[in-house]
Amino acid sequence: MNHRERMNALLRGAPTDRVPVALWRHFPNDDLHAATHAARAVEFQNQFDFDFVKVTPAAGYPAEMYGAQLASKNNREGTRAYLSRPVNAPADWDKIAPLDESNFVFQRETATLKLIRAQLGNDVHILQTIFSPLYSAGNLAGERMLNDLRAQPDALHRALNAITATTIQFARACLRAGADAIFFATQMASRQVVNETEFAEFGERYDRQVIEAVRGAKPAFILLHIHGFDIYFERLARWDVDILNWHDRRTAPSLRDAAEILRSAQNNKILLGGINEWDTLANETPQAIRAEARDAIAQIGGRGFVLGAGCVIPIDAPMENVQAARDAIAN
Repeated sequence: MNHRERMNALLRGAPTDRVPVALWRHFPNDDLHAATHAARAVEFQNQFDFDFVKVTPAAGYPAEMYGAQLASKNNREGTRAYLSRPVNAPADWDKIAPLDESNFVFQRETATLKLIRAQLGNDVHILQTIFSPLYSAGNLAGERMLNDLRAQPDALHRALNAITATTIQFARACLRAGADAIFFATQMASRQVVNETEFAEFGERYDRQVIEAVRGAKPAFILLHIHGFDIYFERLARWDVDILNWHDRRTAPSLRDAAEILRSAQNNKILLGGINEWDTLANETPQAIRAEARDAIAQIGGRGFVLGAGCVIPIDAPMENVQAARDAIAN
């Protein structure tokens, strides 16, 4: 099987020749230009031969669309620091309007996808990263977003409607440009960030609109990444997505418990995870990584599964460790 055939079989619930595997990372500074970002993404894929290519745009790109100024943070995740944000007062939310393909971030990221597709061909799925509108609102406003959510809910809802329209337009543009599938990420589905009522009103309400619109564009699949700790896993497991990914080595549920939750609900979604990107991949030995991978596969017990990490891997993760994760599925 090639990569596309393997993932397609997994999505159908058919047998595969082996467990699929994929890891992804940021490419700081290179990700600010289509040509250099595409070159690094293709180089990474050619080196490790993963079963799909998850494209990771420059961190903070939703805020960058609206004029935020960012700079290199020189951290292990490869994310950026905010020098300025477009929302600094409640009245600024009403300045947020829907954006379209004339926006320079749209153009940069769709150009990146076209280059990656041209260089990798059609044997592997390419995923674009799309963020929850509420998370994007946090990018626009920083810490004040949660204060405004509680003190200025109508203003935030107006902005979220515009951000949702922008997010849908961006996702569709990426699918037209060469992405096969969407990696939809929410950092807000956590009890440490918002309570469940707030999440339903300000997060899920808009997330589902994006997912519905993406599904209408007929992607090969939608991968949902639930970022953070103490997450609303069972709630999000009911969404119209195909693959679920979260920090399974760092927060509940474990892979084993998640598989049981899905089985009990007669939910056939695929799970992705098993590798602790910080404690194991970044700091342990290849032997420890292979052991963690074997344990993950055993936890699932034959259920549809992709071996991967809980989130982006550190940019300084040793290459021999990344290779060990890739090779673990052959052992």
